[in-house]
Amino acid sequence: MLTYIYVIAITAEAMSGALAAGRRNMDLFGVALIAFITALGGGTVRDMLLGNYPVTWTQHPPYIYLTIGSGLATMLVARFMHKLNQIFLILDSMGLVAFTIIGCNVAIKLGYETPVIIMAGITTGIFGGILRDIMCNRTPQVLRHELYASVSMVVAVVYLLLMSQGVSDDINTLASFSFGLALRLAAIRWQLSLPVFSYSPGRWGD
Repeated sequence: MLTYIYVIAITAEAMSGALAAGRRNMDLFGVALIAFITALGGGTVRDMLLGNYPVTWTQHPPYIYLTIGSGLATMLVARFMHKLNQIFLILDSMGLVAFTIIGCNVAIKLGYETPVIIMAGITTGIFGGILRDIMCNRTPQVLRHELYASVSMVVAVVYLLLMSQGVSDDINTLASFSFGLALRLAAIRWQLSLPVFSYSPGRWGD
């Protein structure tokens, strides 16, 4: 199940990257690069941090074709994207949760301790979007809107808790995925977010 969701997710993330590049008036190469980095950046950073070589996408060339192709195709249908915004939000939410679980699994197979497994899941889930926003010169979206990175953390914790209770892999994956998706969609629906830290030097007499 996760494999199919993963393919859908990297396609959606590649398209979101292409749209971000379009807002910055980038050329074809820029669009393709941002699409690729957005879709596969999280897994790449995770593999580098964990010493998991070769990096996953280097062993699956179709992922390269899919992400770059999706990014370039977005240029042709960009004018219709505003009508598909809700679908993209759902696909992005699915990607966040799927990437998180996949990241946890990679760290588990490599024998890492619980805190590292959780961070591997979060990194896989959010870092593609962070790289996209940095390269597009804007504050990372995952750090300033509705619950996003925190959803990834909760999914990782729930996944590991169910695993520690002996829940089968398939049921665990389905339960963690469903819970994470519901939490992310609820955050979007009701604009749930963590408390915001706002610092102004003048306000504190500095």
